[in-house]
Amino acid sequence: MTKENILQFRTLFLAFLLFILLIPLNAQVQTSSDGKYTYETVGNDPLKARIYKLSNGLTVYLTVYKEEPRIQTNIAVRTGSKKDPSDATGLAHYLEHMLFKGTDKFGTVDYEKEKVLLDQVINLYEAHRQATDPTERKRIYHQIDSVSSLASKYAIANEFDKMLSSIGAKGTNAYTSVEQTVYVNDIPSNQLEKWLTIESERFRHPVMRLFHTELETVYEEKNIGLDNDGNKLWEAMMLGLFPTHQYGTQTTIGTVEHLKNPSIKKVIDYYNTYYVPNNMAICLSGDLDMDETIKLIDEKWGALPSKDVPEYVPPVESPITSPVIKEVYGPEAEEMYMAFRFPGAASHEADVISML
Repeated sequence: MTKENILQFRTLFLAFLLFILLIPLNAQVQTSSDGKYTYETVGNDPLKARIYKLSNGLTVYLTVYKEEPRIQTNIAVRTGSKKDPSDATGLAHYLEHMLFKGTDKFGTVDYEKEKVLLDQVINLYEAHRQATDPTERKRIYHQIDSVSSLASKYAIANEFDKMLSSIGAKGTNAYTSVEQTVYVNDIPSNQLEKWLTIESERFRHPVMRLFHTELETVYEEKNIGLDNDGNKLWEAMMLGLFPTHQYGTQTTIGTVEHLKNPSIKKVIDYYNTYYVPNNMAICLSGDLDMDETIKLIDEKWGALPSKDVPEYVPPVESPITSPVIKEVYGPEAEEMYMAFRFPGAASHEADVISML
């Protein structure tokens, strides 16, 4: 997706959560119950948001906004490119693309037959990844192309998007950043139950179909970025700030080498590790009834099993004791970025910066 769209969706998401996530330390958090579901609220919250947590760990944020009969939806996963394997950067972003390709229940005319071919594609990509001889790699790639073409005959292209369009959804999209992956929609309020059904199925068992062709889309995104001076500046700046941390050593889009040598197995492993309800949140704001909405979410999502998520241990950066200067070259006009490294989002410094 474009940088403008990313900023737009990020703004919507942050506008909904900013008050909650930047709660002052002395803010009063209250726990209440509607009889069945317990939720938290924050004193003096102008949004009057309710924060629920289902038994499987799924967090739910709800606010009411009745200006029009629609609901802005965000499904957020607490993982992003920061957790990409160092030998498979770009993986989180690529997985985001694959979450639009359907499951074993939709997006296919015959999953049983399709799966036989998809399994072959998975194994061929692993063989291609391991091969070092150029002739052998070319031979395997031709096999990937051939088997992928056969598998595509069982795929129903864009069925997920069509299902959402049929219920009046708008703005269907997603974005990946270093810390989060977020799936976005704007739906009619009277279609909430259908939307929850579609989305819970989407996250139940996504299938890595049409991987071969989608890879070309991601690779084209990478090529566009290579010619963008702003991207070059950003990457150089982050590497100067974080020479050890993934913030600086990896990019969300990934390297050319890794995009040319993908591993579907690693994509599936990443999904199984981080796309679990206790590592996700559903955020809804719009024309909704909170009590009825949490019941529907529990009905559609409550059966998804939770799973322990590996603890992330960040690399320790050495102090910056003198200015770090990076220079990049490109066809656009001269430009300068100036950046400062701070301890982190939970630090006092971050609170001060948020007020600037």
